Amino acid sequence: MYSALLVAAMIITAIETFIMHVPVTRDGIADSTHSITHWGMPGVMIYTDAGQIGYGFTGTHAHLASDRLITSCIAQCYGELLLGENPLEIEKLWSMMAYNPPLQWVGRAGIMTMALAAVDIALWDLKAKVAGEPLWKTLGGSEDAEVEMYNTDGGWLNFELQMLVDDAKRLVEEEGYRSIKMKVGKEDFTEDIRRVEAVRAAVGPGVKLMTDANGRWRMPLAAEVAGRLKDYDVEWIEEPLWHDDVRGHTELAAAIKTPVALGEMLYSLAQFQEFIAAGAVHFVQPDATRLGGISEAWQVSDAAHAAGLPVSPHAGDMAQAQAHLSLAHPGISLLEFIPWIKDCFVEPLRIETGSLRSPEQPGAGTTLRASALERFGKPSA
Repeated sequence: MYSALLVAAMIITAIETFIMHVPVTRDGIADSTHSITHWGMPGVMIYTDAGQIGYGFTGTHAHLASDRLITSCIAQCYGELLLGENPLEIEKLWSMMAYNPPLQWVGRAGIMTMALAAVDIALWDLKAKVAGEPLWKTLGGSEDAEVEMYNTDGGWLNFELQMLVDDAKRLVEEEGYRSIKMKVGKEDFTEDIRRVEAVRAAVGPGVKLMTDANGRWRMPLAAEVAGRLKDYDVEWIEEPLWHDDVRGHTELAAAIKTPVALGEMLYSLAQFQEFIAAGAVHFVQPDATRLGGISEAWQVSDAAHAAGLPVSPHAGDMAQAQAHLSLAHPGISLLEFIPWIKDCFVEPLRIETGSLRSPEQPGAGTTLRASALERFGKPSA
């Protein structure tokens, strides 16, 4: 651990961006609105004069041109603000970036916040490394904290019914998950119902089963399909309507018995507050890689917790950094996991019988293996 004098004198000396495109675990997967073969990881390494390096990244659909927009924003917009600053003053640096007038003028969502997210995660990684402890401890978490993980990687919409059922059974029977998620949003909604019915029958009544429409439906179809999910003890219906539709989600939440989950496509605390105040959401799903990093995801989690709503982060980082957030925040007991990128890290997440094991190494768990950068790296400019 560094001395107090060294920490006080620490400054950021360099910013280096990277882009990685990591294959998904199948040849390709699809939900109701997207299909992909790789997961994108535009990110940043923040160097200090004390020799520590902080790693942060966001998550994309591996579209190189837009990934480069994110890394360009990191390097050219935020980079010039960070050089020479003390990386441990995270709140100060976050405000300096998030509320910078010319940057705020061109974007308060999307590229700007995803770039901010990568920087913020790297700063938290640095802070925990300097403290010589895993980030969950820096954030005030307890060694006794328990976080259940739910797996999304067995329920893709392009899977034929038998493959869907077999994968669900594998996750439960072989890997020990007690919670799984499957995609819905077929052209023929009766096929969705048949698939949900088959998975529920396969895994039995003791497993939490979540569904996710990825913003596919519109009213009144959403009410028609989601209204039937109660018959299969579905834990939630995620993003049943277009992502920004507060009024529609409010009406739907009041009309059906299955709880509504959302948040992965919201980019600010203010957006979450609007959905929460309207009664449009029951399970709140912040994503630190779309919001302004762990700093803003913590604020969203606070807002939901204060409203009495459970928080279950969406894993744009495949849970690697948000595991620490989840272990530390009192409102989080359930976290999404997809295994695509886990082996890219020096300390991959450990999940045993469906529960998260607390990371042990200092930092946010985001330190990349050099071999991963070599194997999956793309030119960032």
